[in-house]
Amino acid sequence: MRLQLVTWPDVEQYLKNSTGIIIPIGSTEQHGPNGLVGTDALTAEFIAHGVGEKTGALVAPTISVGMAQHHLGFPGSMTLRPSTLISVVRDNIQSLMRHGFTRFFFINGHGGNIATVTAAFSEIYAERSLQRGSNAPSVKCKLRNWWEGSGSRALSKELYGNQEGSHATPSEVSLTFYMHPQTEKKVPMEPEVAPNGSFADADDYRSTFPDGRIGSNPNLSTAAHGKRIYDVAVEEVARDYLAFAAS
Repeated sequence: MRLQLVTWPDVEQYLKNSTGIIIPIGSTEQHGPNGLVGTDALTAEFIAHGVGEKTGALVAPTISVGMAQHHLGFPGSMTLRPSTLISVVRDNIQSLMRHGFTRFFFINGHGGNIATVTAAFSEIYAERSLQRGSNAPSVKCKLRNWWEGSGSRALSKELYGNQEGSHATPSEVSLTFYMHPQTEKKVPMEPEVAPNGSFADADDYRSTFPDGRIGSNPNLSTAAHGKRIYDVAVEEVARDYLAFAAS
């Protein structure tokens, strides 16, 4: 169920049986020459909706702009400051806590969000621990990167070997091609497999990785691969969500 497509009485009824909710979070940033700017938010949302359908979980609106300052050298990229993203995550959680939700399962599509979202969870826990005399139900938060299951990793290795890389990967690009087949395309890329390396700010990123890729070859991406990746990821993430919601 999508939170935006139900009524408040529906939410009230849902809370009688479950206090868990899924929150997709991603980013709006470049993904190389043939990957969509919205890849990280789109993939997180797509997987989240699949998990929601499979488990009956409520799925909140997607947090689509994340911590992506290092991508600002590429047109279309957007970012929140870490402090802003902490506030956004915190306010989302606290809004839902007021209604009785206690298990917050973030399905993440962007590695750059991990440190900041984890810090936001710590802010939530610290605030509750510092409340004197509170006997409120325990609140738990979890961040789950959709691509990190053993099955997902094995599939990406099978499909792409050492050409998966770490940004603008063929796995994530394939998933967007499956979602939006009209966007599937290959473009000339030189070198075929992008270099690996580190970066600091946006200018450093753009000069080190001029076409936006890191270690990847997204010309291997296909919609058919995306279907396989989706099925495996939804299965694994759904299993993790159910275990977390019951904790």
